[in-house]
Amino acid sequence: MYVQANHNMPYLTERLPGVGGKIKVFWNDFFVEEIPLYEPCGRGNHLFIHVEKKGRATLDATVQIARALHISPQQVGYAGLKDTWAVTRQWLSLEHINAEQVEHLDIPRIKILRTARHENKLRIGHLAGNRFTIRIREPAVPLDQAVSRTEDIVNQLTISGVGNFFGPQRFGKRNDTHKLGEAIVRDDPQEFMDLFLGRPQQKDKTAIYEARSCYDQGEYKRAYESWPFHFHDHHRALRALIRGKTKQQALSAVDKHHIRLYISAFQSDLFNRVLAARMPDIDKLLSGDMAYKHDNGACFRVEDAQLEQPRCTNFEISPTGPLFGYLMAEAEGKTGEIEKAVLSDTNLELADFRLKNSNKVKGGRRPLRFQPRNVNIGSGTDENGPYLELRFELNSGCYATVLLREITKYV
Repeated sequence: MYVQANHNMPYLTERLPGVGGKIKVFWNDFFVEEIPLYEPCGRGNHLFIHVEKKGRATLDATVQIARALHISPQQVGYAGLKDTWAVTRQWLSLEHINAEQVEHLDIPRIKILRTARHENKLRIGHLAGNRFTIRIREPAVPLDQAVSRTEDIVNQLTISGVGNFFGPQRFGKRNDTHKLGEAIVRDDPQEFMDLFLGRPQQKDKTAIYEARSCYDQGEYKRAYESWPFHFHDHHRALRALIRGKTKQQALSAVDKHHIRLYISAFQSDLFNRVLAARMPDIDKLLSGDMAYKHDNGACFRVEDAQLEQPRCTNFEISPTGPLFGYLMAEAEGKTGEIEKAVLSDTNLELADFRLKNSNKVKGGRRPLRFQPRNVNIGSGTDENGPYLELRFELNSGCYATVLLREITKYV
């Protein structure tokens, strides 16, 4: 059973009218800047580079920078993935590269802001949070009313929290990254390759549509020639098939980091399903919950929900949902029943996440809600016209688009 990502996420502020409008009309309408977990110490073998990207995804930027420096993309470290249609600032790390080598890089829509040295490579999670400045264009109501409505919504969400859904971008343009991950967990390389290389969609660009169609027809060489040059994983997988390798061997040619991202997307989809089942009471604890401590990220089992609820009301702790894996701490009681039902719908068990290779998925817990910080709401006008502007900070892993959809009511 290969399930669809559930993007019909319930609203927490359903009774409060939204402002409508459009986001990401222009790149600079969506500005994101990382809040680093630590500053580079000034010494070491790793060069940290602070980059500003316009309309470029993090992985795309790492590939382009690696190519310009004649190194492997795997040698470029980063703490988090950033939106494509945005202006984003983040740190990247490069090992055994001198500052002089990057100062004169000329890569379209990528600017090097500064460099510093550090002793360790940047890795996923080395991030405290993100700072956003977002402009909403063409709201459905006058700007002063849009500001007022936004303030009402944000005030309620600051108290209750925002549903900590994984946003649609987690599941890719084709809405299939979670299905690729599910195929891996099921040990189904045939399904993975058919999804990865075939099954064209009308929204695919012409060359990609042609490449996928060729694969479906068994014309691997033509498919290889049709894929745009920067689809390295697709080329490696097709080279394996052209040489007569099995679908399992072709799967092994896909970058291991990307494999982990696909598995993570599958976990994200299942988490979203559990969270949707807990809405709108994500600020209420249940006995048997695994609760998250916001001060240090630790989890504990809730034995007496009534006793712990005041801490939840004060946003010291929150109920969590599952990132399914074979070592995940399982909830009990009603919460455990909800989580087991979601996993049961896939006909999988926790033990299935103990994969045959290095991609063993231990699992974990994720809070069901987050609280936006340092929120500022205003309006203005620039060369592109009037806008509603929001400035706020979120913890690492929280999606701004989830907050925005509560405000607009249709993002």
